[in-house]
Amino acid sequence: MEQRTVGRSGLRVSRIGLATHTWGTHTDAEEASVQLAAFADAGGTLIDLSPVYGDGAAHQILAGLLGEVVSREDVVLSGCAGVVTHKPGAGVGDTVPAPAAVGPVVDASRRTLLRQLDRTLADLGTDHLDIFSIAAWDPYTPLEEVAATLETVIATGRARYAGVRGLSAWQLASLAAIGPVTAAQTPYSLLARAPENDVIPAARHHGVGIIASAPLAGGILTGKYSDGVPADSRGADESTAAEIRRRLDDDRATRVVDALVTAADGLGTSPLAVALAWIRDRPGIASMIVGARDIGQLTGVLAAETLELPRAIAAALDDVSARSE
Repeated sequence: MEQRTVGRSGLRVSRIGLATHTWGTHTDAEEASVQLAAFADAGGTLIDLSPVYGDGAAHQILAGLLGEVVSREDVVLSGCAGVVTHKPGAGVGDTVPAPAAVGPVVDASRRTLLRQLDRTLADLGTDHLDIFSIAAWDPYTPLEEVAATLETVIATGRARYAGVRGLSAWQLASLAAIGPVTAAQTPYSLLARAPENDVIPAARHHGVGIIASAPLAGGILTGKYSDGVPADSRGADESTAAEIRRRLDDDRATRVVDALVTAADGLGTSPLAVALAWIRDRPGIASMIVGARDIGQLTGVLAAETLELPRAIAAALDDVSARSE
């Protein structure tokens, strides 16, 4: 698998990254082991992590595979911190509102970032992450504190590079101007091209590499919803069904999927591979994070690595998916 540098840094990652968000929920340890072995055999290095994946189960599963299935030195671990299930004391003052109910709350304070990072390192049994990212924008923590915390993380060797996830262009630019930001993870696909208008140009200006998340738009771009909602799909999952169904009702989604199916038929491959190849070849993209519930899905994902997308097809997909977002 081709390795790419991330922004204006020396960090090299595989241009397809392995997501672990299904590990511990839809993907058990045995299946995760098979996936990781196949990913590594294909030359994949970038592994996406979060303490919220499987309520921590993904970390535990990966910990059991590092050193057994893959060597720690052969992978690039990309983790994050800054989202907690609740924030003790929130609402006591007049600046931080209390959550309406217990659930994920953004907290990018120095205390929480370092606490979560140290817990992640302990869970994984490693002394550092290769990329440590702020999981979300925290309007209540001073930007200078966030930047200083990232500096501390790198200076103390807990991480080699720093990054951000899900930030808007102005948020990314503000932090990158004062802090050591190397990577920016953002949703980007044929159905979510808004980053081209602001986030990607901001990243390029600051020398930050883009890692595309959700490149298959929740599975819509695989074409699997063309004949209804499969029982084992995200469209049938109560936690994600509303968003998937909303996007399926968009006529643009239908046009894009139809174009992918046509292109795939002509190239003798899958709509999934075509959609991923399109993202892979976009300017400024260092890698893309793709998850799979089983080895069959992952095999389809890895097939995108060798697909050469003709310029005419890439241009046609540009046209059919273009929209001011």
